[in-house]
Amino acid sequence: MSDGGLSPEEPGPTEWQAEQVGVGPWPGKWPEDPKYDPELLADGDRRNVVDAYRYWRRDAVVADLDRRRHPFHVVIENLAHDANIGTVVRTANAFLAQAVHIVGRRRWNRRGAMVTDRYQHVHHHATPEEFARYAQAHHLAVVAVDNTHGAEPVETFALPRRCALLFGQEGSGLSPELRAIAQSAVAIAQFGSTRSINVGVAAGVVMHTWIVQHADLDQRW
Repeated sequence: MSDGGLSPEEPGPTEWQAEQVGVGPWPGKWPEDPKYDPELLADGDRRNVVDAYRYWRRDAVVADLDRRRHPFHVVIENLAHDANIGTVVRTANAFLAQAVHIVGRRRWNRRGAMVTDRYQHVHHHATPEEFARYAQAHHLAVVAVDNTHGAEPVETFALPRRCALLFGQEGSGLSPELRAIAQSAVAIAQFGSTRSINVGVAAGVVMHTWIVQHADLDQRW
């Protein structure tokens, strides 16, 4: 769920909408529960949501997600309009992160989010110092994800349950200012010739590591 104008325009129709996924109009008598959206019941629900949320109002979906969110946050630096941010938001929604924090530029490319930002809390911080105050106020352990000297392998690192995972700009990595906020640093084990992996991929790997360590898998869809 966006917190105020990170990107002012609603996205246009997407490929998955054009393919008519989802369900058609509700058959038979409509349910009386107020969580259901009359327009969706009448016209069908073609949104990219799990079946459990078919026909639900958007605010009802967000309220149910808020009841179950995991206590990890995802932070990504936006210094040059990074196109990977949408992918990070979409993955954070899939793993039910508490929130995504964008540090730096306010505007970001939402295409990769596939409208999941409607259901995911997304906050903006103009500077690393602003985010540092947020992390301190919310008692978050801050973990930088950066393949620099001294970073521990994420595969063997015990991620804190309440934490903020920091990811840098594609190419340049974390800025020194944001890196200085972290109490610890981890890196993803690599074995090929490339120096680094895409930040959207890296975010997915580390978020899933948190899931493996802390999530109740009985609650998965």
